[in-house]
Amino acid sequence: MAEKRVFIPIVQAKVVSPEDALLKDGWVRQTTIGEPRLSEIVQNYKAMGFEVHVEEFKTDGDGCNTCFDAGQGLGFMYGTVYVRKRGEEAGEDELF
Repeated sequence: MAEKRVFIPIVQAKVVSPEDALLKDGWVRQTTIGEPRLSEIVQNYKAMGFEVHVEEFKTDGDGCNTCFDAGQGLGFMYGTVYVRKRGEEAGEDELF
C-alpha cells in the first residue's frame, strides 16, 4: 500500500512596515517635508495638543521622487509627520 504524504501548509509571514505599525497604533500621516517647515509643523501640532512622531523619509522608487532625490543629493533631509490626539490608541476615534 502506498504511503500517504501529508503536506503542512506554510503561510508566508506578513511583513509589517513601520508605517503600518504606526497607523495601527492610531497615528495619522500628515505630510512629508523638510526644514525649516518641518520644525514649524511639529511645533504647531504640539501646540494644538497632538502627539507628534517624525520618521526620516527615504525614497523607495514608488511614484515620482525627483524633488526628494535632488534635495537629498544636496544634503537636505526630509521627515514624514504623523500625529494623533493625546492619549488616543487605535480604535478610539470618537466619530466611529
